[in-house]
Amino acid sequence: MSEIKDSGRIDATFARLKAEGRGGFVSFTTAGDPDYDTSLEILKGLPAAGVDIIEIGMPFTDPVADGPTIQAAGLRALKNGQTLIKTLDMVREFRQENDKTPIVMMGYYNPIYAYGVDKFITDAKNAGIDGMIVVDLPPEEDEELCVPAKEAGLNFIRLATPTTVGHRMGPVLNDNTSGFVYYVSILGITGTGSAAEAAVEEAVSRLKSQTDLPIVVGFGIKTPENVKSVSSIADAAVVGSAIVDRIKSNLDENDAPKAGCAADVLAFVKELADGARN
Repeated sequence: MSEIKDSGRIDATFARLKAEGRGGFVSFTTAGDPDYDTSLEILKGLPAAGVDIIEIGMPFTDPVADGPTIQAAGLRALKNGQTLIKTLDMVREFRQENDKTPIVMMGYYNPIYAYGVDKFITDAKNAGIDGMIVVDLPPEEDEELCVPAKEAGLNFIRLATPTTVGHRMGPVLNDNTSGFVYYVSILGITGTGSAAEAAVEEAVSRLKSQTDLPIVVGFGIKTPENVKSVSSIADAAVVGSAIVDRIKSNLDENDAPKAGCAADVLAFVKELADGARN
C-alpha cells in the first residue's frame, strides 16, 4: 500500500467532483453485515459501482440514532463476531487494492473509548481511514477524540440537523470540523421519512453561507431519483438504509447470505450511484 497522505483523499475527491461538475455519491454499510467475507466483498466492489466516498459503520449494541434497518445490521454483524479490530482489518484489506477512495468510519464513541482513544487513532490512521463521524460526541467534548484525531491527520466530520441554527451553528462548524459537513435532512432516526427538496436546498444554502466545507446530505435518500435530486443541490448524497435493506433481502431465514448476495447489492448501488451522474 502506498503512503497515506494525511486524509487528502476526501479533499481530492471533492476537487474531482467539482471538476466533473457533479455531486458525489456516498454509500453506507455496516462492517461485518451479514458476515465478514460478504461485507468485505461488498466493500471492495463499491468504487467500481460508482461510490465516491465510503462510510463504514462500526457495529454497536445501542445505536440510538439508527432506525430498525441499521440496528438489525449491527446486531447481525455482532452476532457473527465483528469487532472494531476486525473492522480495521477490513479497511486494511481494502487498501491493498484501493488507495484512492476515501473511507469514513461512522458510529458511536463507546467502542472507541473501550478500544483506547490513542490506540484507535493510530490504528485507524495506519489502516487507511480518512475520517470519522461519531454521532454522540458533541462539539463541547472535542478534547475527547476530535482534537487528537485532527492532530493525527484524520478528518472529524460533524453532523448538522434541521435544528442546527442560530447560536448552535458556531460550535458545529468550529475549526475542528473538517472533511465535510454531514447534513441530517430529517428529524429522527435513519431509514424513516424523507425531506422535501425545497427544505434540503434551504438548509444547504444556509450551511454554505457559514462554511467552505462540502455539504453532504443523508437520511431518507433511497432511490436513484433521490440521489439525483440531492446531489444536484448538495456536494454529495448518502444512501445507507436502502443499501442495508438490499443486503437483508439477500439473506436466508438464518440471516446467512444467499448466492450472489454481494453482486446483487453492488448492482443496486450502481443504480443509486448513476443518479449522481445523470
